[in-house]
Amino acid sequence: MRCDGRKVSQDEPIYYLIPYFLTHRYDAMNMITVDIPEEPLRNYMNQKRKEGTPVNHMALLITAYLRTLDKYPDLNRFIGNKTIYEHVDKTVSMVVLKPGGGESMNKIVLSDSDDLFSVQKKIESFVDVSRNEEDDQSLDKAIRVLLKLKPLLGFLMALLRFADRHGLLPRGLVKASPFHASMLISNLASIRTNHIYHHVYDFGTTSVSVTIGTMHEVPKRTSEGIKFERCIPLGVVMDERIASGLYFANAFGYFRKLLQKPEQLEKLPEKEEATV
Repeated sequence: MRCDGRKVSQDEPIYYLIPYFLTHRYDAMNMITVDIPEEPLRNYMNQKRKEGTPVNHMALLITAYLRTLDKYPDLNRFIGNKTIYEHVDKTVSMVVLKPGGGESMNKIVLSDSDDLFSVQKKIESFVDVSRNEEDDQSLDKAIRVLLKLKPLLGFLMALLRFADRHGLLPRGLVKASPFHASMLISNLASIRTNHIYHHVYDFGTTSVSVTIGTMHEVPKRTSEGIKFERCIPLGVVMDERIASGLYFANAFGYFRKLLQKPEQLEKLPEKEEATV
């Protein structure tokens, strides 16, 4: 029994076989670019700033993804030892740049009761902790312990991989690990570079990775001809073994639709079945 996932007992038979054909997460990567229109987000953020409740792009994106998981829960699945599981929680891994150089990677724990403003507060707290603590990050401490045992590092990593594959990692290590999360997100626009298709790690349980790139213009057909729309590009990589292509397409279509009217992220959603 894994501490980080529940076995999926009902699904189409083909999905029980796919992990035997595609045995690694990097074998099963599908990649797309999702262009998010920037104007609705900018207008909304400007309004919130005037009201004294500022929010940022990251909070909007993470809250929209949380709402997408509510409607499309299969996105919160992962493959472990050729078996399909669903995460017991909803978490997002992030990389934070530290002042003076260096970076820290950890994860934010989300709740179904989170709205846009509580997600914003969680991000602010996460960033403050990640930037201000020098030696107290759980992952950093674990890595330092491993490096002190360098002669045994190869054996220890093989042992960790075995334990991870069979769901035997200690709960504390899983809690500290950014590789065990619902999604990985990285803001490459903060270092003024384009979005990339970030691999999904074969270690851990993260089945979806998203990178945010610098804004670009996307041609759009209108009744007045071709116009260019400023968009935020997202590079999305998915483990195709957890859901069908149609399911992924509908899920990220819904995600994009949420961000076209960001005010709806202020409210908690009503429970509804996924549309496939």
